[in-house]
Amino acid sequence: MCTFAAMKQHVVGLTDAEVLESRQKYGSNIFSEPEKIPLWKRFLEKFSDPLIVVLLIAGILSIGISFYEYFSLQRSSAVFFEPVGIFVAIILATGMAFLFEMKADREFAILNQVNDEEPVMVVRNGHLQRIPKSEVVVGDIVKVSTGDEIPADGTLLEATAMHVDESTLTGEPICHKSVDEKDFDADATFPTNQVLRGTKVQEGHGVFRVNAVGDATENGKVYEAAQIDDSVKTPLNEQLDRLGKLIAKASYVIALLVIVGRVLMFFHHNDFEWLHFVTYLLQTVMIAVTLIVVAVPEGLPMAVTLSLAYSMRRMLKTQNLVRKMHACETMGATTVICTDKTGTLTQNQMHVYETTLDLSTEENRKKIFQGIAVNTTAMLDLTSESHPIVLGNPTEGALLLWLYEQGINYQQLKEDVEVETELPFSTERKMMAVVVKTGEERILYVKGAPEFVYGLSSLSDIACQQVQELLLAYQQKGMRTLGFAYQYLRHDEQPIQNSQLKVSGMTFQGVVAISDPVRPDVPAAVRECLNAGIAVKIVTGDSLATACEIGRQVGLWTSEDTDRNIITGPELAALDDVELKARVMDLKIIARARPMDKKRLVEALQSVGQVVAVTGDGTNDAPALKTAHVGLSMGDGTAVAKEASDITIIDNSFSSIGRAVMWGRSLYRNIQRFILFQLTVNVAACLIVLTGAFMGTEVPLTVTQMLWVNLIMDTFAAMALASLPPSSSVMKEPPRPRHAFIINHQMTWQIVGVGCVFFILLLILLFQYEHQGWSIYEQSMFFTIFVMLQFWNMFNARAFMSVDSAFRLKDCRGFLFIAMLVFFGQILIVTIGGQMFNVTSLKLSDWILIIGATSLVLWIGEGMRWMKKHQQK
Repeated sequence: MCTFAAMKQHVVGLTDAEVLESRQKYGSNIFSEPEKIPLWKRFLEKFSDPLIVVLLIAGILSIGISFYEYFSLQRSSAVFFEPVGIFVAIILATGMAFLFEMKADREFAILNQVNDEEPVMVVRNGHLQRIPKSEVVVGDIVKVSTGDEIPADGTLLEATAMHVDESTLTGEPICHKSVDEKDFDADATFPTNQVLRGTKVQEGHGVFRVNAVGDATENGKVYEAAQIDDSVKTPLNEQLDRLGKLIAKASYVIALLVIVGRVLMFFHHNDFEWLHFVTYLLQTVMIAVTLIVVAVPEGLPMAVTLSLAYSMRRMLKTQNLVRKMHACETMGATTVICTDKTGTLTQNQMHVYETTLDLSTEENRKKIFQGIAVNTTAMLDLTSESHPIVLGNPTEGALLLWLYEQGINYQQLKEDVEVETELPFSTERKMMAVVVKTGEERILYVKGAPEFVYGLSSLSDIACQQVQELLLAYQQKGMRTLGFAYQYLRHDEQPIQNSQLKVSGMTFQGVVAISDPVRPDVPAAVRECLNAGIAVKIVTGDSLATACEIGRQVGLWTSEDTDRNIITGPELAALDDVELKARVMDLKIIARARPMDKKRLVEALQSVGQVVAVTGDGTNDAPALKTAHVGLSMGDGTAVAKEASDITIIDNSFSSIGRAVMWGRSLYRNIQRFILFQLTVNVAACLIVLTGAFMGTEVPLTVTQMLWVNLIMDTFAAMALASLPPSSSVMKEPPRPRHAFIINHQMTWQIVGVGCVFFILLLILLFQYEHQGWSIYEQSMFFTIFVMLQFWNMFNARAFMSVDSAFRLKDCRGFLFIAMLVFFGQILIVTIGGQMFNVTSLKLSDWILIIGATSLVLWIGEGMRWMKKHQQK
C-alpha cells in the first residue's frame, strides 16, 4: 500500500466496514447473468415448429392405422415402417436444428469471454490499493489514467487533460472530460464530469467517485435491456405457421369429404345393417386418416432445417457466425437496416484526411515531421503483424500514423532532439507546445486549434480569412482540425513561463484535417443494399455534421435530402408514437442518439410492417440488436453486443450484410422450390388415394413404397435443393412483402396443374394395368413411373423462378450427386428390393421406356423456360 499523494487534496476513501455496507446496499460490480435455458428445454422448443406439430399429429394417426392393420387385419410388421419413418424425420429435423445451434453457441462463447477480474486502483482507508474490478463498490474513489477501462459509473473529482473513448456506449470515440464548469459541453450525450463503465481513457488521468456499479450502471442498464426477450416472430416462422395451418385444414377437409362421400355411397348401394355399417365406417375413417398422413409433407421440416444448416455452415466460411438458424432466412426478408456509425461504417481509428502542410522542400518536411514527432503524447504499438495500433489520444495517433505511412520513424526523430520544456494541452489554451534543442538550434513547436495557432503567427488578414474558410469547410464535414506552427528561439529565450505561452510572429505551417474514415468496402455495400430495395438508416451518438458527412461518403445522404430526413436523439424522444410512425420511414440519419433511441426506432419500424436488421459493435447497440428481427454484431464488438445479436460478422465487414441478404433470399427460394416439389408429389398421391377410396380399390403403392416416396426420396430432395448455391440475381429484386404467403400464385398453379397432370397419367396407367391384370411386375412399373415423374420434376423445381436451363449445374455438385443417388437408388430398390418393397426386376427395354417417357416432364419445363427467356428479351 501507499498513500494517495498524487491527489491535489487528501482523500481517505471508504473504510473496510463502509465497503461491506455499500456492497450490501448497492450490490457488486458485476452484471446479473440471465437465466440459462436448460438444454432439454431448448431441444423441446424445436417441437413447437408448426410443421413439426402437424407431423407429430400425422405420426400419431399413422401409429393408430398401423395398430389397426397389424392386429385387426393381420398384416405384417411392415405396416409400422410409415410411423417409424415419420418420427425419424421429426427427430432428424429437430435434432439437426438443435445441434447446429449448439455448435454455433460454442464457437460464439470463444469470441465472447468477459473478464471481471481486471485490476483497478482505488483509495481505501487512506491508501491507494489495487483490487479486482468486480470488487468496486458505490462510494469508492477510483484513479484512472491513459489506457485504463473505467470500471464503474462515477463523478469526476479531478481530471487532467482527460479524454475518454465512449464509442462502445454512445458512439463518440473522443469525449473531453473535465471538472471545470466552463468546459462542460451542453450537447454531450452524458455530462462532461461523468465517466461510464466500459469506456476507455484515451489520454490524461483523473479521479472519480463511484455512483453506480453492476446492473445500475448505464452499461448495466443496456445489458439488462438486451436480456429482455421482446424479439418478434421471424417472417419464415409466420409463413410456416400459415403453411402448416393450410395443410392441416386441406387434409381435414379432404378427409371429411371422403367420410361423407363414402357414407353416402354406402346408403346408396347397401341396405342398412349396423355391423356392416360400423365395419364400413371404420374402414372409411382409416382411409381418411391415411389421406391426412399422405397430405402432410414429411420432408418439409427436414428441408427447412437442412437449408438453414447449410447456410449457417457456408456463411461461417464467409466470416458470418450465425447463432440462430432462422436468422439466415430472415436476412433475406429484411426491408430496413439500422446501422451504427463508429466501428461499423467507419474504421474506429482516426486518420489524416487532408493537409495544407507545405512538403515541397526538404527543410519544410524536416520541420513538419519533427514537430509532429516531438509534440505528442500518443504512441504507436508496432508489434502488431497487421497494422500499427495507436496508444493514447486517437487524434494525435492519426498524425503518427500519417508519419508511418510516409515512411518516417517518429521514435528516431524524438531521440534525435533534446526536449527542454513542454506545455501540455488544456481546454483553456486549446493547444500544446514543446521546446527542443537540436545541435545549436532551439525550436518551439506548437500544435492545437487552428484559430489559436494562427493567432500566434504572422499571417496576413487575407491568409487568416482563407484559413477560416477552410476550417469551416472541414467542420461542415464533421472533421477535427489541428494547426501547426514553429519558431526558432534565441539562446536565452523562454517562451513557456508559468504554464503560459508567451510568443508571437510564429511561422504558420498549415492545417491538418482528421477523421474516422469510412471502411473501404462500405459505400459499395450500402449501394448494394439500396439497389436491393433495402432502406439504410444511420444511428449514431456523433454530431449532426459528422453523421451527415459519413452519410454522404457512403452514398446515403444526397443533396435532395432535407431536415425531414434527419433527427437528433432528443428530438426523437420528444416525438410521441403516432408522430414517430408518420416520420420513421423518411428518416435516414439519427444523430446524438442514446441506446434506447435506437431500440425505439426499431420498434417504430416494426410497427409499420418493416423487417428490421440492426448492425452494431457497442454496448449501446445491444437493446436494438435484441429487439430487431436480425441483430448483426461485429467480431471486435463488446461482449454485450455480441450476446444480444443473432449473427456475428467476424471480419467486421459491412459488405457481409449484402452477402447475408443474398444468402437469405436464395435460401427462401430454395425452401419454395422444395415446397413446390413436395406438394406436387402430395397432390398426386392424395388424388390417387382419394380416387381409390371412391372406386373401392386399395392404394396402388405399398407402405414401404410410400415410405421411399414420402420420406427417403423427399429427404434426398430436401438435401439436393437445400445445397443449391446462392444466386446474385436475387439482389436485383425488391424485398418480398412481409405478409406474402410462401406459396405464391405461380407455385399454386404449378403444384395443382402438374399434380393433376401426374394424377391423370397415373390414373390412366392404373386403369390399364387393372384391365390387363395387376401383378407384381405391373406394381413395379407403376411404382417406378411414379418415382421417375417426381425425379424429373425435381430438376424443374431446381430451376423454379429462373429462366435458366435446369441443366445449368455450375456449383451444383451436391444437387447432382443426390439426384444420381435417388436415380440409382430407385434402380437398386426395384432390382433387389423383392418382397420388402413388393417389387421385381424390370426389363432393360422397360427401363429405357420409363426414363424416356417420364423425362418429358423435364423437356416440357425446359421449353417453357426457353419461351419465357425469349419473351423477356
